[in-house]
Amino acid sequence: MRVKVILNPYANRWGAQERQTAVTAACRSAGLVFDVHVTQRPGEAIEVARTAVSEDYQGVIAAGGDGTISEVANGLLLAAVEGETTLPLGIFPIGSANDFAKMLGFPADLDMAARYMATGQTRQIDVGRIVVDGRVHYFDNNSALAMEPMVTLEHIKITRISGEMRYLVALVRGIVKLKAWQMHISWDGGGYEGPTFLLSVCNGPRTGGFMMSPGAEFTDGLLNYVLAPEVSKGTFLNMLVRLMRGTHLDHPKVMSGATRRLEIRSQPGTPIHSDGEILSEAAESIIYEVLPGKLTLLGG
Repeated sequence: MRVKVILNPYANRWGAQERQTAVTAACRSAGLVFDVHVTQRPGEAIEVARTAVSEDYQGVIAAGGDGTISEVANGLLLAAVEGETTLPLGIFPIGSANDFAKMLGFPADLDMAARYMATGQTRQIDVGRIVVDGRVHYFDNNSALAMEPMVTLEHIKITRISGEMRYLVALVRGIVKLKAWQMHISWDGGGYEGPTFLLSVCNGPRTGGFMMSPGAEFTDGLLNYVLAPEVSKGTFLNMLVRLMRGTHLDHPKVMSGATRRLEIRSQPGTPIHSDGEILSEAAESIIYEVLPGKLTLLGG
């Protein structure tokens, strides 16, 4: 099997760079015929994966974390013909959280992962398509508006703190700055209009290490949503504590469900992320729709 390996050396705070030799050794041991491309900038993996589709590869393997996987998936999805599935996507999970790979059963051990993919078996999962102020993007696991991407923006600004403390500081800053966005949100058979603190759209159940939407499945042809309207800061903190415990969906103010499509208008424009990547800091018009079985995974 001939595959393209796209390795992001920055994944896991440059930890992926140190595992490049182990990745190539695992590919050789499993009998894969491979080329390795080491990315140098954000977004590069999208173009490399997109190009690989026309270069007679039988699969493309993302070596990195959730962000790397999302970029490779976007490249494959952008290259896919309308109505057809993508070239198979494989994963060497060498990022920090590796939520996506864990949920879909990709082995953490590199040799095992290589053998898992070398079988050539494939399976299909759903993906989400986002149109943000007229621009198209895809997500394999999660996208969110309002507070969640605002915390991501705060996280990016912090350079002198690392690890979990960095995220906690970003979370505190986000809560201090939090103001509601006035949103008009519609989904299959319903909707909401009013001040909004959080809207998370989930293809899979877990994001950022938290079970945001425990009922979400990658193969059900639906996107799950979790919505928190404007509430007092104390109530919102209670919601976040419940999120950490996995009981937030039971909160009387939290709205959740499953749908094939969501449409959102926001004033002011809301920040939005897709699999952790900031797409806009002030999006006013967002459309989400599910593409059932569109993404092909390598291994099984």
